[in-house]
Amino acid sequence: MAIYSYLISFLTSLFLSFVLTRKIRNYAIRFGWFDPPNRGRHTHTNPVPRLGGVALVLACTGAITISLVLPRLMGSTSSFSAKMVLAILFPGLIVFLMGLYDDLRPLGPYWKFGVQGLATVLLYMNGVGVHRLGFVSHGQVLGIAIGLPLTILWVLLITNSFNLIDGLDGLAAGSALFSTIIIFAISLLRQNTLVSFLTITLAGAILGFLRFNFNPASIFLGDSGSLFIGFMLSALALTGSQKATTMVAVAIPVVSFGLPIADATLSVIRRLLRGKPLFSGDDDHIHHKLLKRGLSHRHAVLILYAVTAGFGLLSLVLLHGDAMIAFVLSVVGLGVWLGVQQLQYAEFAELHALFQKTGQRRRIIVNNLQIRRATESLTTCAQFEHICQILKDALESLGFDGFLISGPYLDELAQSSFAPFRRTSDGRLRYDWGGYRSAQPEWELSFDLLTSSGYKWGQFSVFRECFEEPLLVDINLLSGEFRRRLTDAAHRSALHAQSSVIDLRAKEAHLISKAASAN
Repeated sequence: MAIYSYLISFLTSLFLSFVLTRKIRNYAIRFGWFDPPNRGRHTHTNPVPRLGGVALVLACTGAITISLVLPRLMGSTSSFSAKMVLAILFPGLIVFLMGLYDDLRPLGPYWKFGVQGLATVLLYMNGVGVHRLGFVSHGQVLGIAIGLPLTILWVLLITNSFNLIDGLDGLAAGSALFSTIIIFAISLLRQNTLVSFLTITLAGAILGFLRFNFNPASIFLGDSGSLFIGFMLSALALTGSQKATTMVAVAIPVVSFGLPIADATLSVIRRLLRGKPLFSGDDDHIHHKLLKRGLSHRHAVLILYAVTAGFGLLSLVLLHGDAMIAFVLSVVGLGVWLGVQQLQYAEFAELHALFQKTGQRRRIIVNNLQIRRATESLTTCAQFEHICQILKDALESLGFDGFLISGPYLDELAQSSFAPFRRTSDGRLRYDWGGYRSAQPEWELSFDLLTSSGYKWGQFSVFRECFEEPLLVDINLLSGEFRRRLTDAAHRSALHAQSSVIDLRAKEAHLISKAASAN
C-alpha cells in the first residue's frame, strides 16, 4: 500500500506542477514579469519569467495536502502525521517566501542568510538537525551548542549550493531531481516513510517543472524555487540520517550532493584567492567554464547531469557499510581533482605554482647563494675570461643560457681583446654555454650597469632560449650588489684589454724601430 501511496503522490505532484508551471508562465508573459538578460553572468538572451518556484511550491504543497487529507476521507491512517510534515515543510515555505521577495526586490546576502538561519533554527527546534556524529560523539546525542551550528552550516551550504548552480536551463532542477531520487531510494531501504513521501512528492514537482525549464527554458526557478529545493533536500537528508551514528550516515548526503557542494566550495576558494567578496557573483562556475570550453548549453547540462548521477551512485555504494567509505571518498577526490584540472581555473594553477615554489624553496636558497658567491668573486676579477667563467658557474644551473654586455668602453675593442666573447650584429658582447645560437632569445632580462657613483657604464642582459622551467632565484639579487660588482669587473677588464693592446702595439713599434736601425 505504501508503494501505491508514493505513486499517487508522485503523479499528483507531477500533474499539478505541469499545469501550474504552464499557467504561471503564461500569466508572467501576459503581464510582462520577465527576467531581463544580463551580459554578465546570465546565459539567456531573451526575457524569461523567473516565477517557476511559485508553481513548484504550489504543486508540492498541493500534492502533500491531498495525500494527507485523502486517506482520512477514506477512513484510513498514515504512518506519519501532518505535524511531522509541517516540521520540515513550514521552514521551507519561509525560505521560499524570502526567495520570492528576492526575485521581485533583490535582498542583500546578509538578509538572505539571516532568514535561512532563522528557518534552520525552527527546523532544529522541530527535531530535524545534526544530533549525532559517530566519529565525534561516539553515538551520543550532541548538545545544542554543537548540533545547532552544524545544522545551520549544513543547511546553508546545501541551500545556497543549489542556488549557485542555477545558471543554465534545467541544471539546478535536473541535478535536484537526481539527488531527490537518491534520497528516496535510501529512505525506502531504511523504511523512513516520511522522507520517502516528501522526496517522491518533491521529485514529481521538479519533473513537471523541468518540462518547461530544460533548454531552451521558457521559465526559470528563480531564487524562490532553487532555495526551496536546496532547503528541502538539506532537511530531508538530515531527517533520513539523524538516527544513524556511523560515518556512512554523514558521507551519504555529502556525496549525493557532490556537484553543488563542489561548485560552492570552488566558488569560495576562487574568491578568496582573488581577494573578492565571498558574496560577489562571477561567471566562473563549473557550468560557465564548460561553456567557455566550447560546449553547447544543452551538452554542458547533460554532462553535469551525468556527474550528478555519478555522485548519486557512489552514495548508494556507501550503503554497503563503513568499509566502502575510503574507496568512495578516494574516487570522489580523484574525480574532483581531475575535473578541476580540465576546467583550467587560473586561481588553482597559481595555487599549484605556489605549492611548487614552497617545495622548491631549498633549491632557491642554493641558487641565491650561487649569486652571492659570484658577487664576491667579481670583486677582484679584471679579465673578460674570468668574468665569463664566474657568470657561467653561477647562471647555468639557474636555467640561463648566456649573457650579453654592452657599453662605450667595449665598442672599439678588437676581437682578440674581449675573448671568449663574440660580438653580435647589434654590437653587444655575447657569451653562451647552452649550444644555442639564435639571434633573438625567447626570454631576456636586462638592466643598466651602474658604477658606485651612479654613472651608467653600459648594459647587462641574461637570456634563456626556452622557458619551460621556472626561474628558482631571487631576481633582486642580480639587480643589487651583483650589478655594481659586475660593473666594476667589466670596467677593469676593459681597461686591462685596452692596456694590453697598447702594450702590444708598443712592442710592435719597438721591434719595427729596432729592425729599421739594424738595416
